[in-house]
Amino acid sequence: MAPRASWKGYLKLSLVSCPIALYPAASSSERVSFNRINKKTGNRLKQQLVDAETGETVEKEDIGRGYEIGKGQYLRVEDEEIEKIRIESSHTISIETFVPRTEIDDRYIDDPYYIAPTDKVGQEAFAVIRDAIRDKGMVALGRVVISRREHVMMLEAFDKGLLATTLRYSYEVRDQASYFEDISDLKLPADMKELAAHIVDSKTSHFDPSTFVDHYETALVGLLRAKQAGRVIEAPKEEPAPHRVINLMDALRASIGADTKKKPAAASTKARAHTAGKTAKRKTGR
Repeated sequence: MAPRASWKGYLKLSLVSCPIALYPAASSSERVSFNRINKKTGNRLKQQLVDAETGETVEKEDIGRGYEIGKGQYLRVEDEEIEKIRIESSHTISIETFVPRTEIDDRYIDDPYYIAPTDKVGQEAFAVIRDAIRDKGMVALGRVVISRREHVMMLEAFDKGLLATTLRYSYEVRDQASYFEDISDLKLPADMKELAAHIVDSKTSHFDPSTFVDHYETALVGLLRAKQAGRVIEAPKEEPAPHRVINLMDALRASIGADTKKKPAAASTKARAHTAGKTAKRKTGR
């Protein structure tokens, strides 16, 4: 069963439209999270909002919104007034243009969503829009209002649906010049670049996110399990600091040597796994 939609409305390409829903394509709910507690009682803490001037706790029904127009002066805005703001992207993602995916700078990429049709009747129109995007080999750009803010969205064909990614605005992306201005323009020796390229080639593989392990999260879970079991928590041994590179050529050559030594070990591990698999098959008769 699909999770609850975070937005429902229409997808529109010229005069073709269909009802759709947006679903978050990523989640952090599986991560370990902590509650703030009172160390003396062990009870969970409850957050309260207080008046900055009087110091008194403010009840939920008295909490409103205000836009600062001067020091200590706020223009009060009611939720009902904000709800009256209705622009097309509040209820419709209207495709405005198609662009090559390679032209979109990765710094602008924000949050991913899945888009799916919400009824059987609209599936044909949805498929027409999806396939038009896929057949052109480009991505579509539209706009949508989520959480009271309009976002530019990049839409691309993905499996049987669409993958939509909110994009940052240009004012949200920092220019790189001030961060890189102290990096010198160096002309590296050809043999040094060849050694580095050899290391890159030896480490080249295919992207497989299932191989990524959050080591910090794993260690955190281990800590919690140990505490729950009443075991003593021991500090891990500190990793030695990496050696400072004195001679870059020597470091590159040593890196190649280290990688070469690791390969036979990896091969033997695969061989042991292959042999173990054959033994298991013989035991189970498969």
